[in-house]
Amino acid sequence: MTTVTQTTGKKRKGPRPKHVPQRTCVACRRTDAKRALIRLVRDAGGRVQIDPTGKRNGRGAYLCHDPTCWEQAIRRHALERALRISVLHPDDAAALEAYAHTLPPLEVAG
Repeated sequence: MTTVTQTTGKKRKGPRPKHVPQRTCVACRRTDAKRALIRLVRDAGGRVQIDPTGKRNGRGAYLCHDPTCWEQAIRRHALERALRISVLHPDDAAALEAYAHTLPPLEVAG
């Protein structure tokens, strides 16, 4: 089926491109596809956990796969601001730092 666009009047062939949701890393502010970032979620109890599915209930924030972004987000309190909590629980901070150490360091293209 071909459709006619209203602005140009030209016919467009083929299916519409699939929409890819974009999210922003709270540390480096880089925008990427939702699936390319790691979601952290604040649950009802105020605890912060990693959400691998991206579908858990609660307020979410996104971080890159770069360990420096994780360290920067914890050090600069970016997670507290994004998740709207006053203080990150020490156990949660330790778990997030441990997860950050399991991530492979990103290579800089140059």
